[in-house]
Amino acid sequence: MAKLRNLSITTPLLFAFPLRSEWAINPVDINKPMTEGDWEGAGSLKFSRGFVMAKNDANFLYLTLDVVSDTGNDSSTNDYFWLTFDNTRDRAITSNIDVNYGLYPGQPNKLGRQKYLGPGQWTGLLSDPSNSAVVQEFGPSPNSEVSHRIWKFRIELSEINVSLSWPLSTPFTYFGFRVKSSNPGFTTDFPGNFYKDFTKLRQLVLSRKPSIPSSSLGHLIGSVGLIPAGKNTADQDIINQTTGRATTESSYSLHVENAAFGGTLNLIGNRAKMISLYGASNKKYMVEIAGPGGGTYQKLISNWSNYRWTGSNYALESFAPNSYGYYELANPSTDYSIDDLLIQFPTSGLLPGLYTIKVTFFVGTSYRPLEFQELKLYIDNHVPATIIESVKHGRSEVSACAIESIGAAPDGLNFRVTANDPEGNLRSVSFHATYGEGLTTSIYYEGYTPSKGNWEGFVNKLIPESGNWRPPQSCAYSFVLTASARTTDGYKWIGKNSIHRNLTLLLG
Repeated sequence: MAKLRNLSITTPLLFAFPLRSEWAINPVDINKPMTEGDWEGAGSLKFSRGFVMAKNDANFLYLTLDVVSDTGNDSSTNDYFWLTFDNTRDRAITSNIDVNYGLYPGQPNKLGRQKYLGPGQWTGLLSDPSNSAVVQEFGPSPNSEVSHRIWKFRIELSEINVSLSWPLSTPFTYFGFRVKSSNPGFTTDFPGNFYKDFTKLRQLVLSRKPSIPSSSLGHLIGSVGLIPAGKNTADQDIINQTTGRATTESSYSLHVENAAFGGTLNLIGNRAKMISLYGASNKKYMVEIAGPGGGTYQKLISNWSNYRWTGSNYALESFAPNSYGYYELANPSTDYSIDDLLIQFPTSGLLPGLYTIKVTFFVGTSYRPLEFQELKLYIDNHVPATIIESVKHGRSEVSACAIESIGAAPDGLNFRVTANDPEGNLRSVSFHATYGEGLTTSIYYEGYTPSKGNWEGFVNKLIPESGNWRPPQSCAYSFVLTASARTTDGYKWIGKNSIHRNLTLLLG
């Protein structure tokens, strides 16, 4: 994230921490359950009833009100929110400019928008089209495994008058919100009376593009995406050079534990070192790769593109090695969308295993090596297996698309499922049911912990382990099993597999 500067924090907010949004490498899908990973690494701020989480890209702010205290699964719009932004960023209500989001009456997944007229006064819902959206969810989240109310937003930056191209300031806004719960009953404003007094609003600082602490960078290969290739604060390799898997500190913006690598990888140079090499005209380098089992090095040949800032827009620029397989270092003083990019290469064609990447810089235009760095990476693009082995009502198998009557408690269903990753790179298993209009209920969830080592998961596991699972109401259900890989491209988790089975369940 860019350094905080030129921010208008006045006295009432002097000791109130801002919510720092983190960069969304890919757009966040607000229709997906919170546990499926899109919100990994999001900025987070605690309030009395839960957490507010934020990511952004160049077009949207992705915001979640994770109301962990609202454990009652109420229908319709008896539970609701308000979400306010100070579009002038002057921390005063400006008529017909500042915006408040809410729900359309009776439509819990339709986002309404209105402008402020004064303290606690609004224009009414606007009819002009919008790319912003809201989805409500009732289920677990990274903040609580107990099912609860979650509001997930995609807010168009232009609607809240924010632009990432501001030349003299880190992009920011001021915001406040209300969450209302019927069961348990509460109405919580954050901050209190924000809709009448904008001096109380909390600051939200948006990310312009990702950055990494220089103290964590590797000597030449500074990072793999956002995963630093150097040491952590305990002087341990962040990317373990025995296993090739990465573990970052819990406070780091991209927190991974014993993670393998996959997808398209960006090897990014150590900025200070790149400036030094370029300044000495030592710009020629080679990238090599050796496969599992101590194979010999081969030149790693790849073409890629990077966006260069021209002063008014970003222009696409292509990079490739010369005919002998050598690359030339780009000018570190040029502003690229990914600064100091040494190579971008796909790994989808590589078999799972421990690879060694070697980057060598040469003296001037000669073939005399100046210095090099080797980096071991465990690469795995396989996805975990997911199988719903059986769904049983008592001793009877329930086939897909069946209509099944469930008697009085304790009658219900039990399941056998498989979520297995032979390479040991399983990150999480989620088994849940969707039903009704955007409703979700969790049946089973298990996440990775370091004590699991190289976690392979399980085969033919009984869920629940005892008793039966009962549906919350009569409805058509889709039972969804998702297994996510503990594999990263250096920016986000990648790789997952899902399977579902549909049934109609009638409570007797």
